[in-house]
Amino acid sequence: MNLEVIGAGFGRTGTLSLKVALEELGFGPCYHMRELYEHPEHVGPWRSAMREEPVDWERVLGDYRATVDWPGCSFYEELLERNPDAKVILTVRDPQRWYESARDTIYRASRPSYSAAFGLAGLVMPRVRPINSASRFVSELVWEGDFDGRFGDRGHAIEVFERHNEEVERRVPPERLLVYEVKQGWGPLCDFLGVETPDRPFPHANDGEAFRGFIRRVRLFTAATLAVGVSLAGLAVLRLARRRRR
Repeated sequence: MNLEVIGAGFGRTGTLSLKVALEELGFGPCYHMRELYEHPEHVGPWRSAMREEPVDWERVLGDYRATVDWPGCSFYEELLERNPDAKVILTVRDPQRWYESARDTIYRASRPSYSAAFGLAGLVMPRVRPINSASRFVSELVWEGDFDGRFGDRGHAIEVFERHNEEVERRVPPERLLVYEVKQGWGPLCDFLGVETPDRPFPHANDGEAFRGFIRRVRLFTAATLAVGVSLAGLAVLRLARRRRR
């Protein structure tokens, strides 16, 4: 594992935009929570890290040059110890807007009703199955862990968010830390990383609506699948009843 950039900011603080930007600057591939959906085999090692058990970091992050978002931000200190030359970027955002964004996307997707929908959809949509595993892990690490099972309490969640940011600023040496809002664009980021500023617009990957749209499609597909299943079961029962009458 040879990370050059470690993202310490919570998810929904512009981390996807930062991932794209880092990769455009040559610090790729960059690990983001989305990787869990594509590599469900990573959940095990991350869960070991959560339990403070030995972790084969090469297995998870060996091919990456940077990491942002969860789960990496929860282990920024461990990653920094193993990569002493890495720089740390703390993405920040207005706390109220951050809470609403996280609540309406990744938190909502972890609720029991959505988990059930994903589980049912996974029976007929193999590509949905990794989301089940990743969602369960995120619930353990983030909602039950970082937020003590109280993310639904806005005041508590924002307090955790602000405390985390303050701890990062206190624990990471100033010369190795950039406190950053993605709306600042290329300037501060490129200056901090010591690279030239690209002559193209800074990427703004606002995936909130795309994420909500995906959830809606899964739920609609699940509802349709259940309706078809119930109809087929009803037809089977009807046929069986007719046979018995004969």
